[in-house]
Amino acid sequence: MTNNILIENQYKRTSLFEKENVNYLVRVLKRFNTVPKINNINIITSNKESDVFKIIPNKAIIIGTSFLNKPVLALVYLRYGIEWQLWYKALGENKEDTLLCDIAALKVTSIFYKLLPKDDKEKLEPLSFTLLDFIKSEADIDTTSTSKYSPLQTIHGLENTSITFKPSWTPIVENLAMPTEYLLMSGGDLRLNIDEVGLLNKYGCRPFPRPEAFTFASSTATSVSNFAFDKTDKVRNILIGNSLKYGFEKTTLDFAELLKNNLRKIFKLYDGCEIIFSPSGTDSSLQLAGITQITTAKEITHVLVASDETGSGVPGALKGCHFENTTALNIPIKKGDNIEGFRDVDVIKITFRDENGALKSTEALDQEVYKAVSENHKLGRHVVLHTMDQSKLGYQSPSDELIQKLNALEGLSMQIIVDASQLRLDPKDVKNYLNKGYIVTITGSKYFTGPPYSGALIFPKEVSDAIHAVKTKLPVGLTQYYNHSDWPTSWFCAADLPSGFNYGSYMRWNAAMVEMDRYFKTPVLYRNMGIEMFCNFVEDSIKEASFLQPIYGNESKSKSYDNEEFGIRNIRTIFPFFILKDNEPLPIDKVKKLYTLLNSDLSEQFKDSPLETIGLAAQKCHIGQAVNVKYANNIPSAILRISLGARVISESWVNRDISLYFRNIEIQMSQITVIIKKIELILSQPDLLD
Repeated sequence: MTNNILIENQYKRTSLFEKENVNYLVRVLKRFNTVPKINNINIITSNKESDVFKIIPNKAIIIGTSFLNKPVLALVYLRYGIEWQLWYKALGENKEDTLLCDIAALKVTSIFYKLLPKDDKEKLEPLSFTLLDFIKSEADIDTTSTSKYSPLQTIHGLENTSITFKPSWTPIVENLAMPTEYLLMSGGDLRLNIDEVGLLNKYGCRPFPRPEAFTFASSTATSVSNFAFDKTDKVRNILIGNSLKYGFEKTTLDFAELLKNNLRKIFKLYDGCEIIFSPSGTDSSLQLAGITQITTAKEITHVLVASDETGSGVPGALKGCHFENTTALNIPIKKGDNIEGFRDVDVIKITFRDENGALKSTEALDQEVYKAVSENHKLGRHVVLHTMDQSKLGYQSPSDELIQKLNALEGLSMQIIVDASQLRLDPKDVKNYLNKGYIVTITGSKYFTGPPYSGALIFPKEVSDAIHAVKTKLPVGLTQYYNHSDWPTSWFCAADLPSGFNYGSYMRWNAAMVEMDRYFKTPVLYRNMGIEMFCNFVEDSIKEASFLQPIYGNESKSKSYDNEEFGIRNIRTIFPFFILKDNEPLPIDKVKKLYTLLNSDLSEQFKDSPLETIGLAAQKCHIGQAVNVKYANNIPSAILRISLGARVISESWVNRDISLYFRNIEIQMSQITVIIKKIELILSQPDLLD
């Protein structure tokens, strides 16, 4: 069996192997991980027919050396050929429907072309080939006039027996005829879009693998791993085949339920727990706000703990306001406007830090929470208490003692929400919260390093049953945000939500669950030892660097922790620090500039330096993005973060080899050393930060 051989029998040295071509071809092929892997499809180069590009259905793709002399052109053509073969295999026995293959492959490759870096597209601009001209066309694929695509038949030599595009194909092509990397950045908002030069989104990561970067940015967002990307790409292939065989709607509903069931299995949730997927953590807050509107007739107060370390759009979402200018369903709205159907609520924001930037004590935070809840209780209002279990800087509030004190208030109407978006929890922690009747907000895109955004709400059975009993519909404005398939099908309140599907959200969650599954396959003893080993090293490394000042200490441990038992909850895995220059903290703008430089290749700025320095400057290092925090004496500044992510563990556990496991963790520890050295290198060149 042959698996996707890229170049076969290319032994003779041709112009392909000239230095410039080799360097460029290698650079392009390093990005070949965004092309589907299909078993039994050979990719064969031809010297004799240098201008040939031919698809042999279900067997091979032949590409001439004249294409390979233009590596970007070759990559685009190969993307088309492999996508065509993928859809051809998915046809099953209906091999006469090759029109679908032509149309779907063209659509996918056109999107693939648009996602290429700007300099790659510039190389293709002066070229004119039949397929390339179709691909470069800005016009949408026209399924009502398919005869215009008949020239594509010459590539595979099969004549389409019909030029009619079947109606049943439309939703399949609209939702699945997209590159996997495009799916992973769809169904969210504009923050997932990538720039056309570095191909990075707002969070400094990509919707496809970025193995060249050292990545410890799990407190913010992470580029998808090769492992999760390939698994998700295979799922897309399966969904295409199942949709053609069983119908699109059935296949998609089954997939949505499969994802929810897989999440239940991973965290060992008991029967009756319901899950709602959401495009982002802020969307989860809006979902909670909408549910609260219909589950109580009382006036509502949301008490938002850690409001300075949660999403900036969360307070607005809780008030029932639009938090972006476009919804995840790509409906234009106006940020800040009220969402139709929401009645007025109060939001009380409780910050981790005081007006001088000092971290509040656990006791002070508990007092603020108690005051907010008890006073609203006296007013007869329903209180939604949003607690924090691991903020973006690694803090928690309020304490278990405070919750017990609140529960002693007679007649208190309160629902507790646990913001566990970082998901630095073990399954027992999630179940513990649910057993107490708390709703838990999670994401798969922080600790578990799935693509951003992967949000979800987990409801305990008693809360789900109460919502199920409600015979009032959700605020009508939420029809602009969510599909019915994302919500529990038994809930009457969600019946009016549209019937569409958010495949971007599904695919991001699929990638996240791939990471969760392999993380929990690491034996718990070695997993915990690896966590301790790595985190101890990061903590010591930051403390030893004279130009870094950590902002964590004993106060970072919540009194609610049971320190007698190991768990991810009771060890610090997020390490925030100030950056000092001449013993003064860098201003906010320079911290943000340093963050960007750290994640970039700076070798050009050090081309006259020793090779070791050039190598250090070239290394891309992605860590947690800047968060504004006041330094001592009320000086405005910002911190960066190095964070443990699940991949540190899962990618180290290979072939059940214990010695190799710890050696692999040591390799990642050495990457931390490189990151800190690169920070020092940037600081040594003040002009870089100007």
